[in-house]
Amino acid sequence: MVRYLAPVIIFAGMIGFFYVGLQKDPKILPSALLDKPAPTFTLTQLHKPELNFSPADMKGKVWLLNVWASWCAACRSEHPLFMEIARTSDIPLVGLNYKDEAGNAKQWLRQLGDPYVLSAADLDGFVGIDFGVYGVPESFIIDKEGVIRYKHVGPVSRDDWRKVLLPKIQELRG
Repeated sequence: MVRYLAPVIIFAGMIGFFYVGLQKDPKILPSALLDKPAPTFTLTQLHKPELNFSPADMKGKVWLLNVWASWCAACRSEHPLFMEIARTSDIPLVGLNYKDEAGNAKQWLRQLGDPYVLSAADLDGFVGIDFGVYGVPESFIIDKEGVIRYKHVGPVSRDDWRKVLLPKIQELRG
């Protein structure tokens, strides 16, 4: 009897496990970096390759790091919102151009507009890996001390901005 019940019990346990897993929001992926200092790096700037960028350059500011690429279709969907944010707010948007050809990235920004105060060129993707990037786009809110306070996976929608990211930025600004 037990021999016949064991597979049924195991199957029921698996169903329960999958049911619980499917109830979670796929945009919410745990990040080991939350509430920890952002990884340190120095990369060249996309538009000014003679200049470097490091998160230390943003100390004292609450800012948003957006990981994007010209080959990313989902990046295109969030881009108009970032253009609007750049026009209507003083929140620094920094781009991390991920595994992209510089020429393609520059052309993409010329065509669609450039909402970033600057974009750093992560040609080999190592900085993205240090940030735990699963894929583009992803965005990180980094506080005045250089600590990651929020990670958003996928394109930022107007609702995401209005209900989650902007309130978090305003809270961190005090």
